[in-house]
Amino acid sequence: MTVSLVLACLWALAANLLAMMPSRNHHWRRAYLLMALGVPILGFVTWQNGPWIGLMVMAAGMSVLRWPVIYLGRWMRRKVG
Repeated sequence: MTVSLVLACLWALAANLLAMMPSRNHHWRRAYLLMALGVPILGFVTWQNGPWIGLMVMAAGMSVLRWPVIYLGRWMRRKVG
């Protein structure tokens, strides 16, 4: 397994651990932190393993951080339509 895939697995483990922690209003801060760390890792995975593996890792990240993706889709739909 390449270094980039190990980092992606560690990111997924950290995301799941952060999701299990109780929080009142800090969940968006955690999401922003995960996004800020996840984008460079995704680029590294794509560079090291190719676009198909990069797309699979991106889909896995989008399934973990699904609400920011849903809000982005709603925002784009409002801007277009």
